[in-house]
Amino acid sequence: MKFLKASLVVLLAVMFVVGSTGCKTATTPPPATKKLKVAFVYVGPHNDGGYSQAHEEGRLYLQQNDPNVETTYSESVPEGSQAEKTFRDYASAGYDLIFGTSFGFMDAMVNAAKDNPKTIFMHASGYKRADNLGTYFGRMEQPDYLSGLIAGKMTKTNKIGFVLPYSIPECIREVDSFTVGVREVNPNATVTVVYTNSWFDPATEGNAAKSLLNQNCDIIASGVDSPAPLDAAFAAGKYGIGYDMDMAAGMKTDAEKKSVLTSRIWHWGPYYLKVAKSVEDGTWTSGDYWGGMADGIVDLAPISSAVPQEVIDYVNTRKQLILDGKYTPFDGPMVNQKGETIVPAGTTMSDADQLNLQWFVQGVIGDIPKSGS
Repeated sequence: MKFLKASLVVLLAVMFVVGSTGCKTATTPPPATKKLKVAFVYVGPHNDGGYSQAHEEGRLYLQQNDPNVETTYSESVPEGSQAEKTFRDYASAGYDLIFGTSFGFMDAMVNAAKDNPKTIFMHASGYKRADNLGTYFGRMEQPDYLSGLIAGKMTKTNKIGFVLPYSIPECIREVDSFTVGVREVNPNATVTVVYTNSWFDPATEGNAAKSLLNQNCDIIASGVDSPAPLDAAFAAGKYGIGYDMDMAAGMKTDAEKKSVLTSRIWHWGPYYLKVAKSVEDGTWTSGDYWGGMADGIVDLAPISSAVPQEVIDYVNTRKQLILDGKYTPFDGPMVNQKGETIVPAGTTMSDADQLNLQWFVQGVIGDIPKSGS
């Protein structure tokens, strides 16, 4: 009888242990969710002080604000076959989402996307799309125009220089909208264009700025990826207008910072986060995004203390009209270099025409060669 009781105690103890073990198994955390792998491909160095660095800051913003992503980047990737290989390599390595940030990556991305239908590709500033390839950019012409207002008011010689990489529509829009601003406040001023035929080449960019300074330009606007044109302007005792990032912030001395009247800047981070989230939740679809200042993707950097307050006030008034949707730099009348009215008063240039823009407005000195980019 004592043996029977002892056996029963042992059996109950075993059942308790087995039951307890079962409970522990039931509360084991589920396996971790697979992270979204996101790659970025830059045409210049990630720390170029301009365009590629602005995208790099966007990548870091994404990484910091979405714990479910794993990001990486490739920098200084030449447009063409090397770019295509880079996109294909990332797709083969299992990356879910790939951003290509240069216009010249377009055909490489089209080819890579066609052969990697499970990978989502996003191309900045392009116009070719597929089921797994979308395009995105911002209406930089809005801050271009506002910076033109500042340049038109600040020039003493009525000669402003613009260092431009290529003659593609994206770049022509910059010059035209900038010049619209210049001529709105100073009809006697002109904008002279010099091309570098490169997105990132600081030596060539600096020399281009010097050639404009030698033509008596007293303000240099940059449309290239490094601060070199602004450095050349400061060295000559003149003003500069930056691009891509707040280039004054990167200057070493207060005098250098003051010489940068303002910059037209990108804020890529929130957009990159939005795209990544749409891929994660399965709502991503191919399309074209073209946001403006109201979206926050483009903006005007803080204005230099060298600019009079009445000019700043006027710029802010015009900026508010843009934010309210009451004005665009491509509202008519717009007149070309030959004096012909291309966009009549009371109308606005269509997005399609802006995306194919290949003519300069009146006030621009320079031509539009066929671009090699």
